[in-house]
Amino acid sequence: MNTKALSLLKQYFGYDSFRPMQAQIIESILNKKDTLVLMPTGGGKSICFQIPALIIPGICIVVSPLISLMKDQVDTLNANGIAAAFLNSSLDLATQNEIIRKCSNNEIKILYISPERVAKEIDYLLKRLPINLFAIDEAHCVSSWGHEFRPEYTNLRSLKTNFPHIPVIALTATANNQTKADIIKQLHLVNPEVFVASFDRPNLNISVKLGTKPKQKTEEIISFIKKRVNDTGIIYCLSRNSCDKLSETLKLNGVNAASYHAGLPSEERHRVQTGFIQDQIQVICATIAFGMGIDKSNVRYVIHFNVPKSIEGYYQEIGRAGRDGLPSETLMYFGYGDLTILRSFAMNGNQSQLNLDKLKQVERFAEAVSCRRRILLSYFGETIVNDCGNCDVCLPVPEIELATTYDEVNYTKPVKGKGSGNYSVEIFEKFRVLRRQIADGEKLPAYIIFSDATLKDMAEKLPRTLLQMLEVSGVGQKKLEKYGQQFLDLILESKIPPTPTIIDVEYKERISKKQALGNTYDTTLELYNSGLTIEQIAAQRGYTISTIYSHITFLYNTGKIDTLEPFITPDEIKLLSSKFPNLSPESKLKEIFDTLDGALDYHKIKLIIAYLNR
Repeated sequence: MNTKALSLLKQYFGYDSFRPMQAQIIESILNKKDTLVLMPTGGGKSICFQIPALIIPGICIVVSPLISLMKDQVDTLNANGIAAAFLNSSLDLATQNEIIRKCSNNEIKILYISPERVAKEIDYLLKRLPINLFAIDEAHCVSSWGHEFRPEYTNLRSLKTNFPHIPVIALTATANNQTKADIIKQLHLVNPEVFVASFDRPNLNISVKLGTKPKQKTEEIISFIKKRVNDTGIIYCLSRNSCDKLSETLKLNGVNAASYHAGLPSEERHRVQTGFIQDQIQVICATIAFGMGIDKSNVRYVIHFNVPKSIEGYYQEIGRAGRDGLPSETLMYFGYGDLTILRSFAMNGNQSQLNLDKLKQVERFAEAVSCRRRILLSYFGETIVNDCGNCDVCLPVPEIELATTYDEVNYTKPVKGKGSGNYSVEIFEKFRVLRRQIADGEKLPAYIIFSDATLKDMAEKLPRTLLQMLEVSGVGQKKLEKYGQQFLDLILESKIPPTPTIIDVEYKERISKKQALGNTYDTTLELYNSGLTIEQIAAQRGYTISTIYSHITFLYNTGKIDTLEPFITPDEIKLLSSKFPNLSPESKLKEIFDTLDGALDYHKIKLIIAYLNR
C-alpha cells in the first residue's frame, strides 16, 4: 500500500485505513492507467481520485453533471483543507476569472467543471493547465443503455484524443454489464483497469409493500415520519402533482416537508434543496430529479410513494440514504395502477422495449418471495450466498400502527450497519447542537462539519485531548484545528466519565505517530519563534485566535515551548489556583469562567491549567 496515500487519508479525511478496493484503485491511477470504478453510493468513490490528485503534481479535473453537486463537493474538500474550486454558469465572470488565475498559478489541486464546459475549454483553459488526472463522475450518463443518458457526456471522448498521456478515471454508482462496456467504448478508455466493488449496502433495510390504497399509504407515511422526528428523509413520487399534494398533506399534519420538482421556479428549488441540506427541512417530496446533486450523508430513510421506472434508478435513489454507513431504511409502495401508467409511458417513449424490460425487472423484484437483497445484487451481476436478514422477506416487518392523534406510533425495524456500539446519546445530541451552531455560522451544511458517524464515534470514544480527538474516525488535521477544541470543551464541561476505548498515553509518546498533526503545530511554532503575535499568526494561517492559543497550549505540553510567561502572569495563576485548587485538563471551563465573573478569558484558563499540570 502506498504509504503517502495512507498518510494523506488520515491528514485530510481523518480515516486510518482505506475501504475495500480504494487502495488498489489509487495505485492504478498512480501507475497512469485508465480506470473504471463501479462502486455503490456511499462507498467512497471520491477518495479514489482525490488522494491521487494530492499526490501527483498538477491539477485534477473532475467532470460533474450538476452545479449543486460541485458546490457540495468543493465545500467538503475546502473544509478538509484541500484547495478545490468549481467552474460553471452559476459564477459571475470576475469569480470565474479569479478561479482560472488560481488554476494557472497552481493554487488549485482539484477543479470541478461540467461536461458542457469541457467542450468549451478543451482548446483553451485545459491545454494551459498542468493536468494530472481526469475524473468522470456519474459516468453512466455517457451510455444510452443507462437510465440517465446525457448527450453532452459523449463529447468527453475527446479528452483521450487531446490528452492521450493523462489517465482517466470513470466512476459510477450504478451500471450493468452493457452500460459498463459502453462507458469504456464511449470514453475511449485505453486498456482500463476495471474495479467492481460490492454493491451491497448492508446498513440499508429494504422493504416493499404491495397493494396499499392511496389514503392508507399517506396515513402510514405520516406515522412513519412521526416516529422519526430527528431524522431526515426523501419521498420519491411519480408526478409533480403527487409531490405537491403529498407535501401539503404532510405539512397539514405537522411535518416539516417541502416539494421539489422541475416545475417549480429555480429560486424555489434552490431554497428547498438548501433547506434540506442544512437540516432546516425534514422531508422532501420529489421526483427523481432530486438527490443526484447532493452529498448529504445523514438521510435516514427513502420512501418510494410510487413504483420506480427501473432497478438502476431504484438502486441509485435508495442509495441516497445512509451514506455515512449508519442504519437507514428504504420502503417502496408497489401499486399496479402505477405500473399501468409507467407501461404506457414506456410504450410511447424512445427505446420502448428496453424500458418495458426494465419495468418488468422492477415488478419481479417487488413480487419476490425470497431475499430482496440477493435479487437486487444479482441484477448487478453480484451473488451472495446467504439471505441478508435485513429486508422485509428475510425479517418480516410489523404492520405500521397508525396514530389517530399523531402521538408516538409503534413502528420498529431491526437494522444493520456500523456505528451501533455503545455511545452516550446525551453527548451525541449535544454534539449535534454544537455542529448546527458551527454550520450556521459558517453557512455550511452540518454534515460537512462532521458526519453523524463521526459524532457517534466521538460519543463512543469521548476524547479528552486533541491527540485523542484525532483517533475519532473522520477527524482530520484541518477539522481538528478548526473544530476540535470546541467539541473537547463540550465533552469536558459535560463531566461524562471517560470510556475505555481511548487509552491515556503521554503526549510525547504519541506525537511521533501523528506527524500530520505535528506539522500544523510546527507551522505555528515557526511563526511564533519568528516573533509574530498570536493575532498575526491567526491572520496568516486563517484560523481563529482561540485555535492558535490551543496550539500554544499543545506546544507547551509537548515541551516545544518552554514558558507561558508572555501569555499569563503570576497574579493570574494565583487567582485561578486559589479559587480552584484541584484543576485538571478535565475541569469544567464554563464553570470556572462564570465563577471568576469573566476575570480570565477562556484561553488564559486553558494556559494556566496547562502550566499547573506540567
